[in-house]
Amino acid sequence: MDSMDPLYTAAATATHGREGRAVSSDGKLDLELGVPTEMGGNGQGTNPEQLFAAGYAACFASALGVVGRRAKIDLGDAAVTAEVGIGKEGEGFGLAVTLRVELPDALDPAQGRELLEQAHQVCPYSNATRGNIPVELVVE
Repeated sequence: MDSMDPLYTAAATATHGREGRAVSSDGKLDLELGVPTEMGGNGQGTNPEQLFAAGYAACFASALGVVGRRAKIDLGDAAVTAEVGIGKEGEGFGLAVTLRVELPDALDPAQGRELLEQAHQVCPYSNATRGNIPVELVVE
């Protein structure tokens, strides 16, 4: 694989794992972390799955905007919701993602689906997860 020349590098430090704190190098992100109640925690604070979901949703929405502009299609206020599930997988844990995309009503469903597929090829999160975790694309 060719090496990539990064345009930007984000850095964040987590301490005390899922029940600690995550802070970005610039201090703009400073979050208390907590284990979800569904996983036996107290639900205080955010968790890595929420952070991943927020990042993936934002990135995919940007990729969707890129492919929409290329196709000269106004996607208006399209919204992307990423659902990130975590569960037991063998001896460890695994993730699964569902991307739910709300597109403008005026857009032809088949054309909308094609734009989602194109965005899935452009989005860095999609490229990073491809072949590693299941990602389902859903047009809402």
